[in-house]
Amino acid sequence: MNIRSVPFDHPDAVKLNDEVQAEYQRRYGDGGDATVLHPEDFRPPHGLFLIAYDDRDRPVATGGWRAQDENGEGNEDGDAELKRMFVIEQCRGLGLARRILAMLEEDARAAGRTRMVLETGDQQPEAVALYASSGYDRCRKFGYYRFHENSICMSKQL
Repeated sequence: MNIRSVPFDHPDAVKLNDEVQAEYQRRYGDGGDATVLHPEDFRPPHGLFLIAYDDRDRPVATGGWRAQDENGEGNEDGDAELKRMFVIEQCRGLGLARRILAMLEEDARAAGRTRMVLETGDQQPEAVALYASSGYDRCRKFGYYRFHENSICMSKQL
């Protein structure tokens, strides 16, 4: 697998973002993640967006981080927010999410961020297990879904 940085609005990123939104819709029965994201949120050094490509150069997994500071939605100064972690069904279980997560943590740390935060949901037990096994603990809720009952927020000091 080849993991490389791409703009958030790259056609492969848009394609996989559409797939992750469909996954959220299947799991939660709504319109997907309504968190507002902008391509500039993921531009270095204030963020990064990664895509994993298979040996035939097909996009199969994504993940990104964006800088967040104290903002009235529960973020703290120095936060790096993890967004759009996703692996297509055929490539799950290969360790791609773990590899992308490690690369994003390393990049956020190098950019001076002090804490990685994420929001997931109770219908994504495999995501919760990945983050817990990677050193993340539940934290005070933040962001768009901070008042939703099925929202799970986690963090890890970088």
